[in-house]
Amino acid sequence: MQIYGIGTDITECERIRKMLEKHAEYFSDRIYTDWENEYCRARKQFLESYTGRWCAKEAILKSIGTGWIRGIAWRDMEIRNAPSGAPYVCIGGGVLKLVREHQISDILITISHCTSHATATAIAIIDGREFPENRTYERPEDY
Repeated sequence: MQIYGIGTDITECERIRKMLEKHAEYFSDRIYTDWENEYCRARKQFLESYTGRWCAKEAILKSIGTGWIRGIAWRDMEIRNAPSGAPYVCIGGGVLKLVREHQISDILITISHCTSHATATAIAIIDGREFPENRTYERPEDY
C-alpha cells in the first residue's frame, strides 16, 4: 500500500452556521447530498456534523492533490457513516474521474469536532485495486 496524498482541513462552526442561515436550503442542497442533509438535520449537534462534512470534502480534494478545480462539485463527495459510527467516503462525478485517473484505491477519512470547530483528515491510498464500486454513485446533474 502506498499513500498517494494526505489532506486536512479545519473550519469554524460559526462560518457554516452563517452560511446555513443566510442561504438556507440553497447552501445545504448545493454542498451536501440528500443523504448528508438527512443525516445532519437529524443530529442533536447538526451544525458540527455539517461543518465536519465540509472539512472532510476539503480534505479529500487536498488528499487527491487537486483542490477545487473545474469539473468538481461539492456533491461529488458524500460522507457516510458505518454502523460503528466511523465515517467513510463515497464519490461520483468529477472526483470519481480523478480518482480513477490517479489509480487511487481508497480514501480514508476521520472527522472530529467540538462546539466551535470541526476538523477532518483524508488519506488517499493506492494498493493496486480500484476504488470500491459500492462506494461510487452517479451524481445527479440537476443541482
